[in-house]
Amino acid sequence: MAVLPGDVHVLVTEKPGKLKLWSRDGIRELPGAPTVDYGGQGGLGDVVLAPDFDKSGVFYLSWAEAGTGETRGAVVARGQFAKGPIPKIETLDVIWRQSPKVTGRGHYSHRMVVSPDRKYLYIASGDRQKLQPAQDPKSDLGKVIRLPINAAGKPSGPAEQVSLGHRNILGLQFDAKGRLWDLEHGPAGGDELNLVKPGQNYGWPVVSEGNHYSGEKIPRHSTRPDFAAPALSWNPVIAPGGMIFYSGKMWPEWKGQLLIGAMSPTAIVRVAIDGEKAREVARYPMDKRIRAVAEAPDGSLYLLEDKAGGRLLRLSRK
Repeated sequence: MAVLPGDVHVLVTEKPGKLKLWSRDGIRELPGAPTVDYGGQGGLGDVVLAPDFDKSGVFYLSWAEAGTGETRGAVVARGQFAKGPIPKIETLDVIWRQSPKVTGRGHYSHRMVVSPDRKYLYIASGDRQKLQPAQDPKSDLGKVIRLPINAAGKPSGPAEQVSLGHRNILGLQFDAKGRLWDLEHGPAGGDELNLVKPGQNYGWPVVSEGNHYSGEKIPRHSTRPDFAAPALSWNPVIAPGGMIFYSGKMWPEWKGQLLIGAMSPTAIVRVAIDGEKAREVARYPMDKRIRAVAEAPDGSLYLLEDKAGGRLLRLSRK
């Protein structure tokens, strides 16, 4: 989900391959969306606006792409909307492909964020449920990737790995200090929030704060101080759907804190940052799974519910 400048329109991606535009006049499907490999966790993914979107119309879109022999992988494209009252996709060019493509339909991650200096597009690349490639520097799987971009938002150099040892990143955001944080689904227990630093190894699948779904134990981070430990972990899990750092315009007391969409239990989770650590400070129950959170220009919140019948909600303060 992405809120367009002016708080009039919201772009929403749906896994089967639909890019929709919500406005106060209704909902319309936009033409020009890519063909996706839909199934499991795969399909159309994240949508992120370029910092100068109001002038350039540039945005980034991610999805799951089919390969050969039942293999699949995430891709990221740079798109541009034609100018006009209603966005219309004018161009859509793939600028990054997850490598290697593998079998299965899980853990694509493909969340994105543009760096505050506008020089890089950061991409979350999940382990694709293959585990060990997260520790293999020759594989993109289980990594945070950054792609250099120029002033037009186009690639200006090869993609490079920032960090490794990640499982399934579904949140990727910079804080006000310019630090990058990721939010990951753990195995059975052990969802985690990480402060991402270049060159760091976050340990998956060697260590975790959870265990395999089979019941097999995984050593904890405390047993391997050579791996970077999470700033915060959850067990029982929250099954995170996405996150934002809140600006504080409508709720000043929340300024600089994380607002996380949770799917199990269904909630909004509020997290405060303390240096390089974090702590949960509040949890607000919701009716359904929250897949994405976005902030409107006035500081109100948009929440996107998951699954059939899911709604786009707007939360504001009276």
